[in-house]
Amino acid sequence: MSLQPLTARAFAPFGQLIQCDGATHYPINQGMTERYHDLATIELAGENSRPMISIFRGQPYQMPLELKMMERHPLGSQAFYPLSDQPFIVIVAPDNQGQPARPLAFLTTPGQGINIAMNVWHGVLTPLHQISDFIVVDRGGEGNNLDEHHFGFTYLIVSTA
Repeated sequence: MSLQPLTARAFAPFGQLIQCDGATHYPINQGMTERYHDLATIELAGENSRPMISIFRGQPYQMPLELKMMERHPLGSQAFYPLSDQPFIVIVAPDNQGQPARPLAFLTTPGQGINIAMNVWHGVLTPLHQISDFIVVDRGGEGNNLDEHHFGFTYLIVSTA
């Protein structure tokens, strides 16, 4: 499986692309700040759910990447926005009767983050090249918000460049 460029259209079945390019925006703070408004739909379900903001520090992965497992969060969306210009890989898959179907792998460009919709199968945080920090907005609260699926085989993800 080859990495493909991350675009809003290609990612739409799985959530939203978070980026300033093409976003609704307007000036605030007496014109000193530009607000890029409502970039993602935060979804929360379950008992006593609440939004959380965290920082994840991810170790870099090497290519080609071996994908052996995917996860999903049935009670909330999960947004990732990098705090550097380093690329990362986004892996998602449609649902096939409670299991991930064939995955898709996207490569981000600087200024792109993602919001994975509630209950969408996805790979783990996969930065490239160096240790990378991400702002993460997801769900806190009661209930099990993690399903994992371990494949009986390995998908090999390769770079197209």
